[in-house]
Amino acid sequence: MPRNYHYRCSLCSHEYDAGEILYNCRVDGGNLDVVLDYANIRRLYSPDVIFAGEEPSLWRYLTLLPIDDPGGFNTPFRSAGWTPIYAPVELRARLGIPWLWIKDESRNPTASFKDRPSAVVVARARELKAEIVVTASTGNAGAALAGMAAALGQHAIIFAPRNAPPAKVAQLLVYGAKVMLVEGNYDDAFDLAIQASQEFGWYCRNTGYNPFTLEGKKTAAFEIWEWSIKSRDRNTKMVSPLPQHPLSIFVSVGDGNIISGLHKGFKDLFSLGWIEQIPRLFGVQAEGSAAIANAFFSGTEIIKPVSARTIADSISVDLPRDGIRAVRAARETDGEFVLVKDDAILQAITELGRVGIFAEPAGATAYAGLIKALNNGLINPDDPIIVINTGSGLKDVKAAMQATKEAQIIEPTLEAVKKSIR
Repeated sequence: MPRNYHYRCSLCSHEYDAGEILYNCRVDGGNLDVVLDYANIRRLYSPDVIFAGEEPSLWRYLTLLPIDDPGGFNTPFRSAGWTPIYAPVELRARLGIPWLWIKDESRNPTASFKDRPSAVVVARARELKAEIVVTASTGNAGAALAGMAAALGQHAIIFAPRNAPPAKVAQLLVYGAKVMLVEGNYDDAFDLAIQASQEFGWYCRNTGYNPFTLEGKKTAAFEIWEWSIKSRDRNTKMVSPLPQHPLSIFVSVGDGNIISGLHKGFKDLFSLGWIEQIPRLFGVQAEGSAAIANAFFSGTEIIKPVSARTIADSISVDLPRDGIRAVRAARETDGEFVLVKDDAILQAITELGRVGIFAEPAGATAYAGLIKALNNGLINPDDPIIVINTGSGLKDVKAAMQATKEAQIIEPTLEAVKKSIR
């Protein structure tokens, strides 16, 4: 189908033609939303047609994306998305939540949620015939861009803070990206990536700044939607029998682009008339990086920078670049923001590990937020709930070691084994 879409500023609602602009609004610098041709999509497609697709990746939703088929078959690029949703029986019993699921984004090709936007941005870069794609990242977004670009032979340049976890930096280098470690924080790297893209004509993937990042992240909402429909069809009681309890989704928040992307995906489906209700969206931030939550709690959309300090490096952001849309994502869906301590994040890593899910700190933050929300009465135990783990614990082994006890060292004798188990 023709890719008919245009842009609308999320702040002033000024509209632009698709070929008129690349990044943010010229009027006020606001982030741009992609507005699809919903009438045309409804005329040509239906949920049944989309569900009949055989491709187990985000590309099964190509009809709901503002890009043409990018190719890349039989490469990791074509494997982004379509991550599993688990039913953790032990956690359900422990928390007293019978309708709990975990969506595990660590199963993406580079082991984080960021493969979704990076794949879509690389596809867009190929349409624009961009020679180089650049981004700022604390690690995951850069690794995702490097991996997706490598799969298609696209050149990538990554600016990352010098203190980014070594495992994440190693990924960048292994994928062959040009890596520049910045003597500063994520926000310094973000600004530098924009300056470099303007100076050298590179295509900039920066989260929030590039409207196609949101388009990639919204595909997780499409997967949750398809999963919910198919689960109901199989009579597996996907949701509570109480109709007044909508689905609640918990996700960690740094820049704000993931929760905004989920919101955008569900709004697209609502505009198409394919869902009747948008799930409640719960954003979870570390107490040491709470700029968006602070705005939410104040009842405003004013995002004031903080001096971010948290073990969850992937969501450690002084000045979130998609904060306003993130606030709206929770507010407009009757959701909430939740703040958690680093100790609670480490505990969440351990608890998820006990059911076979190895989460990095940012991924475990969402689960820590669920526990606090439950304790504070923000959700009902009968609510259907999905927690999104945004990345693998292998991204930050140092943090994982902080969450566990050290392994015991013994002599190589059976007697030593017996002594240990006693």
